[in-house]
Amino acid sequence: MPAEAGQFHGAGHDAIRVNLNERIAGVAMKNGFEGAYRAGARESVRALFVWSCVCLAALLLAGCGKGKTPRMPTPPVTVTPVIRQDVPVTFEWVSTLDGSVNAVIRAQVQGYLTQQLYREGDLVKKGQVLFEIDPRTFQAAFDSARAQLALNNAKWDQARQNLARVKPLAAQNALSQKDLDDAVAAERSAKAAVDAAKAELDKARLNLEFTKITSPIDGIAGIAKAQIGNLVSPQSSEELTTVSRVDPIKAYISVSEKEYLNAAQYARGNLRNARLELVLANGSVYPRKGAFAVVDRQIDVKTGTLKVEAHFPNPDSFLRPGQFAKVRAVLATWKDAMVIPQKCLIELQGKTQVGVVTPDRKVDIRTVRTAWKENGLVMVLEGLKPGEQVVVEGTQKIKQGIAVNPTPYARPAPSAGGAPSGPAAPERDVALPAAQSPAPAGKE
Repeated sequence: MPAEAGQFHGAGHDAIRVNLNERIAGVAMKNGFEGAYRAGARESVRALFVWSCVCLAALLLAGCGKGKTPRMPTPPVTVTPVIRQDVPVTFEWVSTLDGSVNAVIRAQVQGYLTQQLYREGDLVKKGQVLFEIDPRTFQAAFDSARAQLALNNAKWDQARQNLARVKPLAAQNALSQKDLDDAVAAERSAKAAVDAAKAELDKARLNLEFTKITSPIDGIAGIAKAQIGNLVSPQSSEELTTVSRVDPIKAYISVSEKEYLNAAQYARGNLRNARLELVLANGSVYPRKGAFAVVDRQIDVKTGTLKVEAHFPNPDSFLRPGQFAKVRAVLATWKDAMVIPQKCLIELQGKTQVGVVTPDRKVDIRTVRTAWKENGLVMVLEGLKPGEQVVVEGTQKIKQGIAVNPTPYARPAPSAGGAPSGPAAPERDVALPAAQSPAPAGKE
């Protein structure tokens, strides 16, 4: 029975559709295409109106089912207390290492290299022979100069003996004054020839010694740039090698004018007393402390920087010229300063703000004044009190007076040795506040 009813119902719909189509076709035939279009449009507007009423009623029924607006969840944040501690005022610059003395080794005479008498990269002593040039030509010149000196000495002896014979005869008027003058001139000429021969012998001796090229200093000898068999001379464009004295080793720093003024202000003008650390390229800290040695007389007008030289002990030659390293200087210490994590700061329209969570778990946004940032911490001069809870994580969720759900902030564990690994460079361009002055480093 239900199946038959369904078939009858479907057949009824089909009959209605056919009847409707026939009526539309009749209207179109009677009134033309334009009339049919208008009739179809009226049917569409009527259907749209019905559906709009149904949707509006559904929305009204849904709204009536809810009694009140849903409550927003309390945002979670992490907080940490404002603490007091001594803050070292640290400056950090990139430096280039160089030897305290760099001796460029060149040939002083022309000749062919016959030997290299040192091992490249080894420590050499002053006077140690590094290279040897073929000495045969210079040995022959030395022998010739020595023989010429002997010949001139013989002529001088003859001239002196002749003068000794002429003087008594001239005194007895047995010889003329001209004969005496000639004898004196001959003796002096022979003596001058001896002096010239001595000079030539000394020159030949030096040239012969220059065939053995020695190190002028104690230091590390570099890789040889000339090979055995090369013709070398003082006019050669390339040196033979370089010997560097690396104990102590120099660290050259280019400091901006503003950094120099700030550093001198913190160090109370006595930069030479500052103890320096050297942070190597792999992040490790060189175990020996250094000190400022030289500050250039003027600032470079082209770069606006001042060249500063620091010295570090290097007895085991561990540091080498050409290395890049960071020079870190602790110039002063802020005693009992207020410190918070740098992540707490909110920069807004040129102001630095911090979110403080009150005892009733409400947020109080405060404007603060900071003085120093380093290693993820910031020193606060104004705007906070010790012990107050400041928002560390979740600052983007807070606003004035909002309730929050605070939890303690877990500080990152320090690396081995107690110092944070890979410290960020401090903000050095911070003026020294007049309200508080740090104690110079080493003078607590």
